[in-house]
Amino acid sequence: MQPFERHIANIDIPVRESLKRLDILASDAILFLVDDNNTLLGSLTDGDLRRGFINGMSFDDHLSEFIQPNPKFIQKGRYNLKEIIELRKRHFTVFPVVNTHMQVINVVNFRHQKSYLPVDALIMAGGRGERLRPLTDTTPKPLLKIGQKPIIEYNIDRLNLYGIDDIWISIRYLGEQLVDYLKSGAEKSIRIKYVWEEIPLGTAGALALIDDFIHDYVLMMNSDLLTDIDFEDLFLFFEENEADFAVACIPYQVNIPYAVMETENKVVKGLKEKPIYTHYSNAGIYLMKREILDKIPKDTVYNATDLMERLIEEGKKVVAYPLVGYWLDIGKHEDYNKAQEDIKHIKIS
Repeated sequence: MQPFERHIANIDIPVRESLKRLDILASDAILFLVDDNNTLLGSLTDGDLRRGFINGMSFDDHLSEFIQPNPKFIQKGRYNLKEIIELRKRHFTVFPVVNTHMQVINVVNFRHQKSYLPVDALIMAGGRGERLRPLTDTTPKPLLKIGQKPIIEYNIDRLNLYGIDDIWISIRYLGEQLVDYLKSGAEKSIRIKYVWEEIPLGTAGALALIDDFIHDYVLMMNSDLLTDIDFEDLFLFFEENEADFAVACIPYQVNIPYAVMETENKVVKGLKEKPIYTHYSNAGIYLMKREILDKIPKDTVYNATDLMERLIEEGKKVVAYPLVGYWLDIGKHEDYNKAQEDIKHIKIS
């Protein structure tokens, strides 16, 4: 049973059985009643049963006599973040996600999730990991363990924490191991699909291989990152700036130990005493509108920087999102060793 299925019950189960199910759910005690086709019919809580009994119903009555027939729900691919935030503000802690046929395909639980973003994700996991040899001679870099689980699993769990449950993984080198380990994602109540790169396609080329994204927004990230990025904040930043493409950036400060002269045509216009300059570096996390994916050529090497340059040339809005939390690119042995220590003190997922 997938975790969300604990909240799903057939409308024909006995009342007594539904009460047992609610008792097991404890503080998350709500059931969503479905027919044999998994179509949403209503919701049921302890309070619904209690009111039914007060009104003269008994354990022998059909469950349909007790349920709330119009529960709150969201439809996959047809909601926006404002709806999610409003539900959260109104203390709807647990609610179902349905498809276009009103069949329940997931359940959101804000006791265990921070959000439910209308986003698909692509994790780039096809690289050889040359700088981490010999560790990567027999194991793909995304499956190297940091603490108790592989690098890529931290990223998947972080995405899932923000309700991003439609995930594609681009694989090539030792990709079979990733498929064997992560499987379909069902155990985490997510859907994982795999994109095989027959040849290396760069940091964005794999996007052109996918034609079944569900949402209007796509997040792409490298698989070898360790970060506590707030994906909801990134999405809100994207919307507030009316962006077409956003790149998460890491701020780096450069301290100049001397006074810097500001000149114009060799004439000194002013002095800055030991200034500090802040520069921003690409963090390997990108959010974009799905419509711009048509600009990516198929079956050729194409990098995220190529896409950004094209968008800028065409007058599209590319914005830099300052990532102020924890971030580490695990590219070298010293990074890998640092991650082993850092994970003892930070909460990623």
